[in-house]
Amino acid sequence: MTTSTIPAPAVDTNGECEIRLMHPEAVARVEAALPSPEAVEAVTDRLKLLADPTRFRVLSALAQEELCVCDLAAIANVNESTMSHQLRLLRAHGLVSFRKHGRMAYYRLANDTILPLVNDVLGQPTPQAARHPVKGTA
Repeated sequence: MTTSTIPAPAVDTNGECEIRLMHPEAVARVEAALPSPEAVEAVTDRLKLLADPTRFRVLSALAQEELCVCDLAAIANVNESTMSHQLRLLRAHGLVSFRKHGRMAYYRLANDTILPLVNDVLGQPTPQAARHPVKGTA
């Protein structure tokens, strides 16, 4: 009894199409809907800010309530100089704002646009009306 072997079909292992631009209409539609290179740059810069553990921790804390620099430093387990640097970066990108009360600087999220992203990454629902209590008010 003889056994015959059937050759295995050729498998393209490089994952590339063998035909280029098969669906030009689809490519044109998608390209027209994509954000501009400038918008992509702005978004990726913002995401890079969030990729830092200290800054993400700060934003998560500020999603809870307004805090002073020294409290944020304690929460993030860094010194106040490091925290001030991180807050300057976040402020420069419009993610946080602050108010002065005497010699103290209190930080809060600049607006609620970052809150859904922070909560989504953490797997938490975003409340309809986000609260950011200000110290000294009720």
